[in-house]
Amino acid sequence: MFSSFFQTAANSPFRSPFTRVQCADGGNATTAPAAVPAISNDPQPVVGREIAAAATASKDSCEFGSNKYFALCGIGGILSCGTTHTFVVPLDLVKCRLQVDPAKYKNLFHGFKVTVAEEGARGLAKGWFPTLIGYSAQGLCKFGLYEVFKVKYADIIGEENSYLYRTYLYLAASASAEVFADIALSPFEAAKVKIQTVPGYANTFREAVPKMLKEEGVAAFYKGLVPLWMRQIPYTMMKFACFERTVELLYKYVVPKPRADCSKGEQLVVTFAAGYIAGVFCAVVSHPADVVVSKLNQTKGATAGSIVKSLGFMGMWNGLTPRIIMIGTLTALQWFIYDGVKVALGIPRPPPPEKPASLIAKEKAQ
Repeated sequence: MFSSFFQTAANSPFRSPFTRVQCADGGNATTAPAAVPAISNDPQPVVGREIAAAATASKDSCEFGSNKYFALCGIGGILSCGTTHTFVVPLDLVKCRLQVDPAKYKNLFHGFKVTVAEEGARGLAKGWFPTLIGYSAQGLCKFGLYEVFKVKYADIIGEENSYLYRTYLYLAASASAEVFADIALSPFEAAKVKIQTVPGYANTFREAVPKMLKEEGVAAFYKGLVPLWMRQIPYTMMKFACFERTVELLYKYVVPKPRADCSKGEQLVVTFAAGYIAGVFCAVVSHPADVVVSKLNQTKGATAGSIVKSLGFMGMWNGLTPRIIMIGTLTALQWFIYDGVKVALGIPRPPPPEKPASLIAKEKAQ
């Protein structure tokens, strides 16, 4: 699955993740060893020269920044978000119940105990279907559109600014993507919370949807959209920006050799570690809004303002410990899976950004 990962990283034609490959007839070529025989009549790099882009083209299934590239990144997002969120449904269920009824569910372990005692082990899987579909749709938009906005915004501000202000670029691209991702997620999240937190309301997504439509209309599926944005946009901004910069810092200060020289296992450890670090920050930043979303979807006719007032400051942090565990694990696994899918599908995976030659020249001239 990871066979082309390291060669792609080592021979990457990108000076940074924000520049497209452009092959010219002249200046980008380097002289190769003396006799390089032509292999076939198929189009090949000019004999005696080897262009980096040509050397990696056969290993990539698409061009960096192309529509196919964005579509395949979206597939990676579906697999990374849909599978991981479904995997932690039991933890998510207990977390939601801790948030909405802390008197009954006193802590994480007690919450599991009470749930199993009342509903059996199958009760821990409540809400798995809307979770799978909702977060798959969210992952498609989150990762696919993040790559779109990152490239488009970089084209607008230019290569030098893309490097100098890359953290702001990550923040802007991820925030833009999450706006659309939450519109896709909101109906499924509303149904999931109803199933998990309202006793006797519904056991399945198929049961919950008609009831919600009958009681509150279509608005029932989107009344939590604004709080969802409040939760997910800061979360996603932290998730992408923190991960990108953590990977960069780990390779620069912790890993004793360049990424291209690391083994497959070493690279995966770095990806997972950076993802977990990002996940912890994500959980803390977005937790108060997550509590509001859970209470809002549980209580008919409630508003975000009334929920905040009734909870108070301390109530906004109910369930933080299980959410840190859940989000840290989720984020680490999502980046792990996303990178793996990129390799499996032959999607270009540029190395950490490097200072453009034009900036280096300017610094030397000063």
